Amino acid sequence: MKNKYKYFFKRLLYYLYGEKFFKRLNYDWSKQPSRTEIIQNIINLKKYSKYLEVGCDKNENFSKIMIEYKVGVDPLKGGTVRKTSDEFFKSNNEKFDLIFLDGLHTYEQTLKDIDNAIQIIEDEGIILVHDCLPKKIWNQIVPRIYGHWNGDVWKAIVHSRTYDYVDTYTCTADHGIGVIFKRKNKDLLRLDNLDFKNYKFADYYTFHEKYMNPISYNKLFEIL
Repeated sequence: MKNKYKYFFKRLLYYLYGEKFFKRLNYDWSKQPSRTEIIQNIINLKKYSKYLEVGCDKNENFSKIMIEYKVGVDPLKGGTVRKTSDEFFKSNNEKFDLIFLDGLHTYEQTLKDIDNAIQIIEDEGIILVHDCLPKKIWNQIVPRIYGHWNGDVWKAIVHSRTYDYVDTYTCTADHGIGVIFKRKNKDLLRLDNLDFKNYKFADYYTFHEKYMNPISYNKLFEIL
């Protein structure tokens, strides 16, 4: 009950002093495959053998992934390695076929995790990033003030779409799954404003197709 009132108070403050934009996107995640299904289907299709998950929490996803070798990183619980993602990437000397990023849901940390993952993904590997498609403004406010929290991970996806050395999409399933291939960008995003941290939810909503490069689950498996 205490947390409920705390979130309500923060929401009220944001309503008074934050961005005044309350349109929403109408994604229905219940009709789409889960992240676990998508990860496992990619592993099976590509015959991958090495999997890394960053941000395991209660192992809701990590424990279900069937693969020859897997590493899970979390500073508090779950997985196999008790470190922050920064600590793990600094000490790691392995490469992986598939990396799933589901750590701290902020633009800054997610971008660091993406940049670090690019360095250790196999050339034919894939990086997936969870929580890229907040449906409404309350889901993406940092710090968290709402139940389901995507954070501003979406800004890291927009940022990565300006890289010419990776090819980035967003699969419209399970709160949005960023998909990053280590190959030449096929649809380079060119923007005048590179201050990604200060992008607004109104920008995300208005330029949704351009920024996020959304693709369906079926389309994802066509381009793998």
